[in-house]
Amino acid sequence: MTQMPKKELPGHIAAALAGAGGITDSAGQPWAGRDLPAQEKYHNFDADDGAMDAGFAAALASLATGDGTEEAVIAALATARVFIPIVAQLAEQTVGENGLVSDKESDMALVTLQGPDGRRALPVFSHADALAKWHPAARPVAVYAARAALSAVAEEAQLLVVDPGSDRPFVVRRPAMWALAQQQLWRPSYSDVAVAQVLRESVSALGNRAVVDISASAGQGIESLWDSNAPTGQQLVRGGGTGPELCVTITLLPGLDQSAVNDVLNSLQTYWAAQEAFASAVDSIQIRLRHPQQT
Repeated sequence: MTQMPKKELPGHIAAALAGAGGITDSAGQPWAGRDLPAQEKYHNFDADDGAMDAGFAAALASLATGDGTEEAVIAALATARVFIPIVAQLAEQTVGENGLVSDKESDMALVTLQGPDGRRALPVFSHADALAKWHPAARPVAVYAARAALSAVAEEAQLLVVDPGSDRPFVVRRPAMWALAQQQLWRPSYSDVAVAQVLRESVSALGNRAVVDISASAGQGIESLWDSNAPTGQQLVRGGGTGPELCVTITLLPGLDQSAVNDVLNSLQTYWAAQEAFASAVDSIQIRLRHPQQT
């Protein structure tokens, strides 16, 4: 067996490794007397075990039992650590003389999803195991939820989806996502007094006497299905759905034809969209029409 000749290290590397017997560094400076402080904190999650944030877990549990609200879940998420999945994305390939393709350069990129309605969503994960099951090759990057929301905004995403593919996914819609990014409290549009005021003012401002009454409530779009793989079956939870989250009930005078109804709806929606408080607080709307005799 022919022995390959020993490859020598470059002189400067060999000298650095020798380092006078390990007494000095590569610049010849002694190691003695130098120490890295034990209390030095390199990032916010030095002791992170990858588990779900306790406050967020408690808020989800309350929502599951019917005692909690999605507003409380968002409030808990605001102070929680989450994981953003990062994957390698090929930037450039080369073809060698042997005809084989090799990766010359790759970048790390955020993973984004497309929802059923076409909107872009950024997936985040409340614990490391959930991310590993969803995308084993993804690298988990620990950040606070506010930072994840900023990343979603930068990626022009309209939704933040917590733990997609798990038994208990939770969708953070645009207004809540923006509130997280700005580290502000979020109030759902269906319980926001400013939204209700705009609805009332829209009727009087347009002087449309065809509208008898107008009111806001939570839409069915806030509901989401959890525990789909559990032995007990799915349960409908009042929070974490994709929307529409706001149901606007409009009571109209009887006898209006379809053209008149369309005119009323167009004028109202144009007014709503022009109000900044309404446009920023409402992600999507479900409109329900009824006549005074309907209950």
